[in-house]
Amino acid sequence: MGALPKSSYVSPEAYLLGENDRPDGQKYEYVNGQIYAMAGASRGHNQLSMAFAGLLFLHLRGSRCQVFQSDMKVEIQTFNDTRYYYPDVQVTCEDETASHFNQSPCLIIEVLSGSTARKDRTEKLAGYRMIPTLQEYVLCSQDTPYVEIYRRSNEWLKESYTEGKTFTLVSVGLEMAVDDLYTFLR
Repeated sequence: MGALPKSSYVSPEAYLLGENDRPDGQKYEYVNGQIYAMAGASRGHNQLSMAFAGLLFLHLRGSRCQVFQSDMKVEIQTFNDTRYYYPDVQVTCEDETASHFNQSPCLIIEVLSGSTARKDRTEKLAGYRMIPTLQEYVLCSQDTPYVEIYRRSNEWLKESYTEGKTFTLVSVGLEMAVDDLYTFLR
């Protein structure tokens, strides 16, 4: 992901006006006045995010929680920090009112690629941790059965899960097997 050529500050309001319902379909993330184009996703990336979203959707059906995929932004707003990211999957159990972004997700999932892994593990982890309602941040490799979970309840320390292991997403009360997410690799 690279910044747009001009380096001048863009207000959050101007970003949202230009970003919501873009006719060209291109998506941009926003970090403190700078706008960054998002790269396209691979087949494995799409299959993994769809597997996660599908399992979450079935589990949460009938509850007040909602599952969103990569077209819904997350807003991070603090005193001196404003960001809009497009997580691969997110769950919110709060009454959200904005039509193009959520402010109160409890779970965010990002699928790692070679070009995004560093940013997902550093910048986005730091940003997402500022969301008071976020309980878990999950990172998944798109190439091999590997899941990392960062939880507020354990001070955001990394937990790792590989093939043959199960983990629980406490934020939504769902136990998952790593193998169930990665059936597309077989």
